Amino acid sequence: MPVSEIESKIESLVPAWLYLPDISEQWGVPVTEVRDMVKSGQLIAVRRGPNKSLQVPAPFIDGPGLVKHLSGTMTLLRDAKMTDEEILEWLFTEDPTLPGSPIQALVENRGTEVKRRAQAELL
Repeated sequence: MPVSEIESKIESLVPAWLYLPDISEQWGVPVTEVRDMVKSGQLIAVRRGPNKSLQVPAPFIDGPGLVKHLSGTMTLLRDAKMTDEEILEWLFTEDPTLPGSPIQALVENRGTEVKRRAQAELL
């Protein structure tokens, strides 16, 4: 399962987290379906908190599903040989030329520019 201990840098970049059962409840699907998304790489989850429970960055979730273009962007970054930690750092680090962070741009439906930048990581 692509899960690792949370690093302090990531902790400081990600504003809010959701537990897998909360996501499954929000989406109306079994928690196993959300776990499968983590296993398949559609979602990045990290172990954090006193119980080291799996949590997903809250900005990844948009109502009944994932933020548009998130899966495709993560695939591009994985193709660039980035680790999950590096992907989280890339998505949540402010970029003045965007403006904002890549995840903020995805949430605001500005996915084309984010994917273009993710493709540039392949070069």
